[in-house]
Amino acid sequence: MKDKNLQAHRPEIFLVYDKECPACNAFSQVVNIRESVGDLRLVDARQDSHVLREITSLGLDIDQGMVLKVGEQVYFGADAVHTLALMGSRSGLFNRINYWVFKSRRASSILYPILKSCRNLLLKVLGKTKINNLKINDNDHF
Repeated sequence: MKDKNLQAHRPEIFLVYDKECPACNAFSQVVNIRESVGDLRLVDARQDSHVLREITSLGLDIDQGMVLKVGEQVYFGADAVHTLALMGSRSGLFNRINYWVFKSRRASSILYPILKSCRNLLLKVLGKTKINNLKINDNDHF
């Protein structure tokens, strides 16, 4: 009975990312969070969802960064990967490296823009369009 009470108090955790981005998709498939924190739910930002509508209402441009929503708290871009690293399990090589690289807020804020630029270049080469959740005019291509 005690386990059910603990699970009831764990916040909902959503990782909103671009499933059409091979790098984002690979990352989201291998990243794990500690069982004690909760269950990580993956949300494709290219599909309509209540979480994406909430992100849009907050004015966050999903093309500029992934979003981690933990309960009512929303983390964007570098803050999302930093928080995810702190919540992450240390099982598996990828998760240990992810923790080591992104456990520092400063390292996350330096590395995330570089990774985002690589992502944008990759999506441009692949001919993918932007998600453009904010419906900005002439903002469909990388």
